[in-house]
This record gives sequence, C-alpha cells and structure tokens, in this order.
Amino acid sequence: MSEAAQSHAGSTKPFVAMGKPFAPKDEAALRESLKRCSPSTFEAAVQFSKTGNPEHLPAVVIGIIERFVEPDLRTKLKDADDDLRLIEDLGIDSLTMMEIVILVEEVLQMSINNDELRNLRTVGDVKTFIDCKVRGLELPKPTKFLPIEQIAAVMPIQPPFLFLNEASVSSSGANGKYKITGQEFFLQGHFKDNPVMPASIMLEALGQLAVLFLLEGATTEPGKVISPTTIFFTGCEGVRAHRVCRPGDILTLSIKPKRMKMPLATFEGAIRVGQEKAAIAEEITMTFGFAEATHHQPVPANAAAGGVNGSAAGHSPAPQRTAVNA
Repeated sequence: MSEAAQSHAGSTKPFVAMGKPFAPKDEAALRESLKRCSPSTFEAAVQFSKTGNPEHLPAVVIGIIERFVEPDLRTKLKDADDDLRLIEDLGIDSLTMMEIVILVEEVLQMSINNDELRNLRTVGDVKTFIDCKVRGLELPKPTKFLPIEQIAAVMPIQPPFLFLNEASVSSSGANGKYKITGQEFFLQGHFKDNPVMPASIMLEALGQLAVLFLLEGATTEPGKVISPTTIFFTGCEGVRAHRVCRPGDILTLSIKPKRMKMPLATFEGAIRVGQEKAAIAEEITMTFGFAEATHHQPVPANAAAGGVNGSAAGHSPAPQRTAVNA
C-alpha cells in the first residue's frame, strides 16, 4: 500500500459512509453482482457499502479477482501476496482485467478509466489503486519490473556477488527473487558436502534490494538523483534466521522503507521460501547522497558502493552492529 494510503489508514478522522443509506434492495443487488464470489467477499462488500470504511477493500478486491482466476491458481491468492503478478502468475489477460474492473465499478460504485489500468501489474497495485481512488488520494507511481539485465545495468554490485534475479520496485518498497543454483562460489566451503546459503549472504541480498529501491524507487529532491557511488551499509538490527536455505530454493525478498532522511535510509526486510519464513531484518540502515540529475553517470562493473558486508571495494563508514550467524 502506498505511504499516503498508510498515513490515512492510521488517521483518526472518520471515514464518510457512501452516499445514500444501504437499503435491503441494495443488499439484494450486491448479492446478485457477487453471486459467483465467496461469502466473505459479499460480507466485506456489504460492510464497505454500509460504512465506507476502506479497511474492507482488500477482501473485496481479492474476492473479485479470485472470481475470475482459474481454479488451480486461486490458492495463490489465499495469502494475499501483493507481489503476485496479474498476467504471469494469475493468467489474467486484458479482457479478463476489463471484466474485473467492470465488477469492481459495479460493487464499489466508482468509475475507473482505461488509462488508469495500464500500470496495474500486481495484486498490490490493484489494491493500492482502489484504496487511493476511494480515499481520493493521489495515485502512486507505477511499479517498475526489472529483469536481471536491467538490475545489473543500474546496480553498483555485480556478478558473481549480485543476488537478485528479478525485482519489482514501487514507491512503497521493493520485492525480488533469487534462486540458489548451487554453483555459487561460497557454497564450495559452506559447508563440506552440505551446501547451505550463509545467513550473512541472505542479509546481503536484502541490502542489495534496498540499494535497488534507493536507485529506482526513492523520492528525491527536485533535480537530484541518488548516486550509486554514495550508498554504503552502516548497520542492521533484529536479524533472525528461521530456515536453512539450500540449492534449488527460490528466495523471495521484500523490503520496505521505515525512515528516510538524507544521509540515512532505514528499511525492514524479510525473506521467504514459498510460504515459509527464512529470515528477517527489523532494520537495515544505509547512507546515501544526491547527485545532479542532468547527467547519467554509468556505473563501472567493479564499482564499490552498496555491498552489505563490506563486500564492495569501498569500506562502510560504520561497522555492522549485529552479528549474523553464517
């Protein structure tokens, strides 16, 4: 959800109920519209229609999307994973998307124009979009999807020490994936005849995702960009490893900014394998600086910014505060 939406969600200002009172005939019409949706979707829609409270919106939106997704893919929606892609993961084509939009308009009594749909790529995009429309908030910037080629083009960290295969970046955070191939150089000795992904490398991967967010998603001062040569790791707090990760596992990484005021940015991060929690970091802090936006400065392959464990050629300006068991 966007930062603007989050700030409103925590507001004490009451939400205004929608238009006219909710009459029995309105409930009957809603039931007819949602007859192929789950009972919980209908109940959430009734509560939203009665109160206008956007807290009910996620259940309505997920329920409507589920109605149009093939049965064998619906289990993916049960955990309401915001980084699920509409096309690639859920098989929703443009015509199906229009059916979803028409039903959302009917149920929530709102109007959505086709141009606004172009940037909706994930379940999280749809939920945030509907939330902002209902609250009257400015729509967030569209999510950027970056394959490995684009990630390598903008990141100061490069293979064989780049632990992101793909990523998506929005104004509210970033998500990424990394598959442990078993060919990583450090697995030759970690451990003998028992290759295990070091927890410190998983922390490094989260830090790299935070670097990517700073470069591709963070709001900057007018005429300024964040320079990749100014990003350095300073510390982390509350690191926990919950699962052993081995070759073949696909790490799903997520980070969200907690505080950001130049020269410091602090993030929370998590890693999953499937639905299992693998590792968390309550706080990852980095320094950063601005550069003029008028000229794009290419990053050399051996550039020295952003390595989390002092892995870059440069050195972190502050020591790591929390030891991580490898």
